Order: sequence, then structure tokens, then C-alpha cells
Amino acid sequence: MKKAAPYKIESISELHRLFNLSKPIHPLISVIDFEQLKFDSNQIWSSFYYDFYCVAIKKGASGKFRYGQGYYDFDEGVMSFTKPGQIFSVTNIPDDPVSGYMMVFKPDLIRHHELGKVIGNYGFFSYSTSEALHLSEKEDNVIMSLMHQMQDELKNNIDHYSQDLIVSHIDLLLNYAKRFYNRQFLTRSSVNSDIVVKMEKLMDAYLRIDAAHLGVPTVSYFAEKFNVSPNYFSDLLKSATGRSAQIHIQEAIVERAKELLSTTNLSIKEIAYDLGFGYSQSFSTVFKKHTQQTPVQFRASFN
Repeated sequence: MKKAAPYKIESISELHRLFNLSKPIHPLISVIDFEQLKFDSNQIWSSFYYDFYCVAIKKGASGKFRYGQGYYDFDEGVMSFTKPGQIFSVTNIPDDPVSGYMMVFKPDLIRHHELGKVIGNYGFFSYSTSEALHLSEKEDNVIMSLMHQMQDELKNNIDHYSQDLIVSHIDLLLNYAKRFYNRQFLTRSSVNSDIVVKMEKLMDAYLRIDAAHLGVPTVSYFAEKFNVSPNYFSDLLKSATGRSAQIHIQEAIVERAKELLSTTNLSIKEIAYDLGFGYSQSFSTVFKKHTQQTPVQFRASFN
């Protein structure tokens, strides 16, 4: 039997209706109290997705939360961020009381603002749900206060300043989330350091054994090895080392290339192939970007 396609919730008004809530105050944004949510037996909850962004802060959910291969507990709020098109499934809803808010907003709300241009830079919208942001008590208070302020603003009569103020609130909340995620990376520095060491070992083995068969190493390949999303993995490495996962990969490629250029008689084309490149020109571009020399010039310096 063919599996049913995920149900698309296209509007915030439809989301309110499905949750048995009153109509939203604003057609493009809503701040919803989790205590008011009601999941009925509707089959759509088994597989659905939104046509809008969602920022949620939950308190009181039971169980532990998984990060990669480890589990972590936190007594305060848990935040998650999703973008349009991400698929959800709600099953076995616990009886535990859950408090907090979910802020949903359509891309149209921010399209003509600076936030609409840069929202893709907030990598946490592509993190998996297991990579949620765990808040301290102080951080929890900041986020809850911003949610309340947003609710108050939405209750005001819409005027010439409304949309700018609403988008400014969203922008402020996302910047706080970025700061708090950085704190989370730092407070788990021992775990992150282990990942950096393991990443370097995996990278070395890949470039020596697998690259010629599997191609140039990718962020997704290594993220999968650590059971985390590519964006989370890259942001974690950047927090720990100051460099993104992509830069780590390119630097490792260049260091391995230097070794081959200085200790073997392999041609540039052969070295490019061994490192996973389909074309030597692509390899030379990466090499020159990091060394300001072409592979030929680098090799010549040893003769």
C-alpha cells in the first residue's frame, strides 16, 4: 500500500483551526501558547509540514534529549527551530503538562526586510530536533519575555510601524538564540574537543583511502558519522576552532596535497584524482586559495 504524502499546512489560519484555536490576530504571524494546543485524532498529525517558520520553546516535556551519540538533561526550557517544508510526526502524545510558546511566521512577513535576506545564515533552522537549544534559567527568562512582548505587539492595532516592529522582535529573538547556542557549544567543550580530534582522524583516513573512490569529502559525510545534521556539525566546529567544517575539509585536503607534492612523483592530475577531484583544475583552485600558489609552483619550490 502506497504511503500517504505528508499533509501541508499552508496558512497560519489553518494551523489555528487544526489546533482548535480562535482565528489568528495577524495572517502572517502568531504566538501560540502550548497549554492551549489540542491534538485530536486527525490522521494528518502522523506526517505533516508547515509552509512557514516555527520557533518553539517548551518546558515540562518528559524524557531526555539526544545530542549526537550522547544524552543530556536540562531543567529549563528547550528551544527548536524549523523552516518551511520540514516534515513532522506527532505520536504517543504524553499526558505531562507542557508549557511554553511556538511562534510561527510566513516567509512573506520578512521578505522585504533585511531579515529575509539573512535568515538563511541562522544554521539552527536546519538542525535536527535532537539538536535543540537547552536554556539556562536566565536565558529562558529572556526568551519568554520576548515571546510575551511579541504577543503584546500583535494585540495592538495594526499601523504603519507594526510590521517593522514585529520583524525587529523576530530578529532580536534569533540573535539571542544564536548567542545561546554559542554558549551551549562552549559549555560542552570537552565533547566538542573529542569531535574535533575524531574528525581529524576520520579526515586523514578518508583522504588516504576513500577519496579516490568516493570523491571530495563533504560536510554531510562527516556529520553523518557523528549522527548530527551538517549545519549543527559545522557550527559546532566553528565554535570550537573558529573555522567551519568546509574550511576544515579544504585545509586537510591542502595538507595532504602538500605531502603528495613534496614526497611523490605523482602528476597533478593523479594527485587531484587521489584526493577525490574529477578535474585537476578544481583541485588547483582549492590549493591556490589556501596557499597562494598553484600545485606546480609549490612542487617547484622543493627542487
